[in-house]
Amino acid sequence: MATAIQPTDNAMSVGAGFAIADPQEVERVEGKVSDAEWQIRCELAATYRLCAMHAWTDLVFTHISARLPDEDGEERFLINPYGVMFDEMTASALVKIDLDGNIKQETSYFTNPAGFTIHSAVHSAREDAGCVIHVHTPYGIAVSVQKEGLRRYTQFSMQVHDDVAYHDYEGIALDLEERDRLINDLGEKSLLILRNHGTLTMGPNCAIAFLRMYFLENACKTQILAQSVGGAEHLHEESEDMGHRVYQQGAAAFQQGFGDNLIWPGLMRKLKRTNPGFDY
Repeated sequence: MATAIQPTDNAMSVGAGFAIADPQEVERVEGKVSDAEWQIRCELAATYRLCAMHAWTDLVFTHISARLPDEDGEERFLINPYGVMFDEMTASALVKIDLDGNIKQETSYFTNPAGFTIHSAVHSAREDAGCVIHVHTPYGIAVSVQKEGLRRYTQFSMQVHDDVAYHDYEGIALDLEERDRLINDLGEKSLLILRNHGTLTMGPNCAIAFLRMYFLENACKTQILAQSVGGAEHLHEESEDMGHRVYQQGAAAFQQGFGDNLIWPGLMRKLKRTNPGFDY
């Protein structure tokens, strides 16, 4: 099996030549992996395309991962092949990787080293991290640079505010030693604002992780829009008590078996209408 390309490898150096395969032309793996793995592959590929649909992409420079059932006691997860756009992602193109960075399938693709650092950290520490979404969006990054971070300005923000942690910027995530600090900062929270960098959400499955990102991104967007109209002195921020009340009121939406069943089927219908092919 191949080894995930690390920052020092030749393919990452300036001027190195390599070709990225069209994901529609790679060998289809349905029937060559377990039914459970194929289902997760389809859901993860759909999540990439949904993020593209909502404009949560930074070309190929962010990443989403999904944990696979253990095989022979080994933890593995799926992540994007580096160089494939989110809106063209397919189930067969996704790369199976272990927590040591080894690619556990035959593939011509390699993975984003920063993606491995961040996602291997979360999957290694959190058994409830079935899916991890990390994005760089203008509004999310704009909030990440603010000293006070996410404010309780809107219902969007209050529904996630109590579940948000922060991680200080350490440069592009190429240093594997950052994983311990990232894990410590995340703690038991499900959402993370990486200061001066971007946002991250996790959930037991792709649907819940996506729903959390939907609320976090809209919380960031509405905060920046409100601040653009007038300074903080003109804005009303709700109290901690109100924020906690709204967080509790909305908690059911992020429970597996409710929020995912409520939104995921409709999202899949929309995706199949507007951008079919993720389940190749």
